[in-house]
Amino acid sequence: MVRYSLDPENPTKSCKSRGSNLHVHFKNTRETAQAIKGMYIRKATKYLKDVTLQKQCVPFRRYNGGVGRCAQVKQWGRTQGQWPKKSAEFLLHMLKNTESNAEHKGLDADSLVTEHIQVNKAPKMCRRTYRAHGQINLYMSSLCHIEMILTEKEQIVLKREEEVFVSRRKRYPRRNKNLWHGSKFSIKINVIKRINK
Repeated sequence: MVRYSLDPENPTKSCKSRGSNLHVHFKNTRETAQAIKGMYIRKATKYLKDVTLQKQCVPFRRYNGGVGRCAQVKQWGRTQGQWPKKSAEFLLHMLKNTESNAEHKGLDADSLVTEHIQVNKAPKMCRRTYRAHGQINLYMSSLCHIEMILTEKEQIVLKREEEVFVSRRKRYPRRNKNLWHGSKFSIKINVIKRINK
């Protein structure tokens, strides 16, 4: 059994999926995952499809060194954003997998919310590239692990508030109570007298 970093509060109302050593950039995937955290599954799917088509962008909050600015990121209150297509496609596959797990459990797919999503660094994959004068350099790839937990959100019905009897005095306090004291009231009377003259 694979160990997740977080256990759901109600395991019967939640479903999980996980991917290990995925060949996709860790930093891009982390920012994309944070963007869909807390979204309903339909909204998250639409958002990730829009990212692949460059209709919406992913805000880069933590790993934003060298990330360009774009106008689409204004809705997130940020200035830096990109369209990590490969990360969005991997997360779309994972959402689809989680949705099928939910249907197998008998949960309502439309009311699923991404309660927990986490991206961890995996061991780097090392290749080699050949340089001038017979030198060899490393050619590293940053892989990642992804895990997500979707929970069926219950619709909260608020209890109707009971009407409490409020006396007429408390409901309509005397408006001119404080005007009888001090100089403000006398100034108002003088102004009214001058206007009438």
